[in-house]
Amino acid sequence: MQQRTLGRQGLVTSAIGYGTMGLTMAYGPGDEREGIAAIRRAFDLGVTFFDTAELYGLGTGSNEILVGRALKSARDEVVIATKFGFDLTNGFTRALNSRPDNIRKVADNSLRYLGVDHLDVLYQHRVDPDVPIEDVAGTVKELIDAGKVKYFGLSEAGPQTIRKAHAVQPVSVLQTEYSLFERDVEQLFPVLRELGIGFVAYSPLGRGFITGTAKPAGSYDATDMRNHDPRWQPGNFEKNLKAVQQLTELAATKNATVSQLALAWILAQGEDIVPIPGTRSPQRVEENTTAADLALTGDDLDAIAQILPTGGFGARYAENALPTWI
Repeated sequence: MQQRTLGRQGLVTSAIGYGTMGLTMAYGPGDEREGIAAIRRAFDLGVTFFDTAELYGLGTGSNEILVGRALKSARDEVVIATKFGFDLTNGFTRALNSRPDNIRKVADNSLRYLGVDHLDVLYQHRVDPDVPIEDVAGTVKELIDAGKVKYFGLSEAGPQTIRKAHAVQPVSVLQTEYSLFERDVEQLFPVLRELGIGFVAYSPLGRGFITGTAKPAGSYDATDMRNHDPRWQPGNFEKNLKAVQQLTELAATKNATVSQLALAWILAQGEDIVPIPGTRSPQRVEENTTAADLALTGDDLDAIAQILPTGGFGARYAENALPTWI
């Protein structure tokens, strides 16, 4: 597996990481044994970057506990990233909380749940408009100085927020949704490259749409977020399905799957970008990691641009859930 450097503070990860959200939420009921098997298979194939969050356990720590258990024997060989930023005292109500006392509490909980003595990357999961970003960055700086955290990250943050945070504590990585379907974050790339901040692409396969397995909204388990994702709704679904079919045909000319093509496209957008696809299947893990070896030519990139010049059809979240970048 190739390695990439994210930011200027020394963070080095595998070119393809692994996102663990779907193991415990958002995509229907999960299976702990299956999740652990997928994580371990990813590590066996060279993946060293694993992404979790307090939110993914809805305050119970279940996702972080699973990740910690799966990676216990490989702790010194992997980079584990987690996140703070929500008020989960009464379950997930979309309430934000990046107050310094909550950041410290969540960091200590994450250390305990993961079973580690430090967090490799600590992200603010969502920007909290009620807490100055300078206070957030200052609190993470305290945790870094105390040896509890190594690198600071932001998620779904805009240019002003990134600059203000970076001035207090250097930001190593920004994490935001990015895929052939979702391109909005490209407007932030100049700022990231000016400041020397790496980029982590979550949902790099369009929440699973760019795998050739998408079904219409309403076909999934009642707890699956894709039932409500605008890209799965009538009108958008058919257009996105057609695009994926065209991408699949292009991938076949490279002896690749559409998932591999989509991940290789992200890797081709810059050496400072790492996608973190998530899956519960060890077989899908194998498919995704192999994308690191798929080289796309200029003609390939042009063909992809003709199919999806500006992204997919439909917003990435329902209107009331779209993050605001400042």
